[in-house]
Amino acid sequence: MKIKKLVPILLILMTIGCGFSPIYLNKNDYNFSIEQTTFTGDRVLNNFLKTKLKRLKKESTSKKFNLDIDTLYQKNILTKDATGKITNYELVAEIELTINPNNKRLKFIKKRIIESADDKFEEKKFEKIVKQNFSSFFYDKLISELNNLQ
Repeated sequence: MKIKKLVPILLILMTIGCGFSPIYLNKNDYNFSIEQTTFTGDRVLNNFLKTKLKRLKKESTSKKFNLDIDTLYQKNILTKDATGKITNYELVAEIELTINPNNKRLKFIKKRIIESADDKFEEKKFEKIVKQNFSSFFYDKLISELNNLQ
């Protein structure tokens, strides 16, 4: 009986002390700065990206980038039922980045399939959350690319 109680305790202690740390633990420890950004495309997606990129403006760094960001957002109809009512949508977000002074071009695409809701207000609210998740994905990809450029 004592062994059955001891095994879970040992298992917990071994996993706590294994030294695991997330990859993006220190998200604010960057030695680059984004000086100027130009946005074109979807306004909501650009606003989410703009708030995230404001954190990367520093004065004390030697490596400085200028970004040209072009976003495209589409809500495509995937399926309809027998009465012609839309049942599923595909949300597609695409971002094209130009990183200066390197003049490097990047393109990222993210897709998500959602079901149509009876309450259109709830559907719009969920769509906004999906756009926010898309912007977080694009932000993380951009940060990893800028870290690799150094």
